[in-house]
Amino acid sequence: MTATTAEPVQLATRSGLVIDVRTVRPDDEMLLTAFFDHVSNEDRRFRFFTASPHLQPHQAATLITVDHRQTESYLAFTAQGELVASAMLACDDALETAEVAISIRADRKGQGIGWSLLHYLTGEARARGVKRLQSIESRENHLAIELEREMGFIARPVDGDPSVVLLEVCF
Repeated sequence: MTATTAEPVQLATRSGLVIDVRTVRPDDEMLLTAFFDHVSNEDRRFRFFTASPHLQPHQAATLITVDHRQTESYLAFTAQGELVASAMLACDDALETAEVAISIRADRKGQGIGWSLLHYLTGEARARGVKRLQSIESRENHLAIELEREMGFIARPVDGDPSVVLLEVCF
């Protein structure tokens, strides 16, 4: 699914779960707000670098107000229509470097959703001509760092902030 395609894409996870991934729509704000109430406090902190117990309106706006060229926001659903993950791909102006971020419902972790979404977003980045895909992770987010390393991302420190690590893969 590229910026011009609105059709959902089906992805199979390593656990056999099939998810439908589509781009975010303007009317998804309430859906996203409810979804992030099912993301663990720790994972919400890792995603937004804040300890807020709920998705804040400005955070929801960032996930929904995208241009579908440089920035795209994706939602992943089960066949039963349950929103299980949110992902974002944000490119620089030149479409050479992009950042990726993924959140998964706490009760759906360990089912391969993150792996499948990261693989999918890597393909989306490549399709846009991105040369470097990055993720900024809290050093405490061991599962995300491990997953990204498994997918070929290289970790390096972030100057001036020892609490985070930059993971990057180049195409």
